[in-house]
Amino acid sequence: MLRSLFTGISGLRAHQQMLDVTSNNIANVNTTGFKSASTVFEDTLSQTIMGATAATATQGGHNPVQVGLGVTLGATEQNFGQGSAQYTGRTSDLMIQGDGFFVVNNNGAQNFTRGGSFQLDTNGHLVTPDGSILQSAAGGNLDVTGLTTGAYVSWSIDANGQVNAVDAAGATTTLGQIAMATFANPGGLSKIGDTQFQATTSSGGAQIGTANTGSRGSITSGYLEMSNVDLATELTNLIIAERGYQANSRVVTTSDEILQSLIQLK
Repeated sequence: MLRSLFTGISGLRAHQQMLDVTSNNIANVNTTGFKSASTVFEDTLSQTIMGATAATATQGGHNPVQVGLGVTLGATEQNFGQGSAQYTGRTSDLMIQGDGFFVVNNNGAQNFTRGGSFQLDTNGHLVTPDGSILQSAAGGNLDVTGLTTGAYVSWSIDANGQVNAVDAAGATTTLGQIAMATFANPGGLSKIGDTQFQATTSSGGAQIGTANTGSRGSITSGYLEMSNVDLATELTNLIIAERGYQANSRVVTTSDEILQSLIQLK
């Protein structure tokens, strides 16, 4: 079989994967805290027909003669750029401005998210839509139990992530502070669904602290960070993926026609 036939197939596969990544970005264009991804292609092994030689006093050298064998998906890169802000007016809706992730506990697993749509449950915990519990900078679940018992008349969350409650007498009590995490390599985080990530050996361990410390951003209550998907870019990528797929399908078709001509020689 012709090398070009298998090379064309590798191109079809790679551009299909690019289409998969792009379509996922578009599907999540309105997902709170979603971070878009992009594909990085790499060429595969090249077959060496003739190796390189060095020049001598009587003979000139020559470069290697190699034939490439196709393309492969080298990586999917996460874009952790800031998404746009959407005002909600709900105290429990939180947006991170700058770097960092909220730390949540999901059935004992420590996960991380930029999605700040939280609500109070009956136990006084701030939880995500899937029930993951927001964690405290002091360790453990963030307990704002007094808010569900009627002990306070109002509450707020400041830029440092401190949960402040006001009682009927007008006295303010700090009930806790929200934990935030940063990573040496956030691109190495693994997506696990529900707009959450898990740490990997590539990302490094979570460096947990509070908002406005180190490289961690601030917290804004009453707003949500929307998806950072750029539709103009993604629709352009759709065209690029489609044309790349069409071109590689033409390689397969042309290779088939050459094989057909060879068979007809007899």
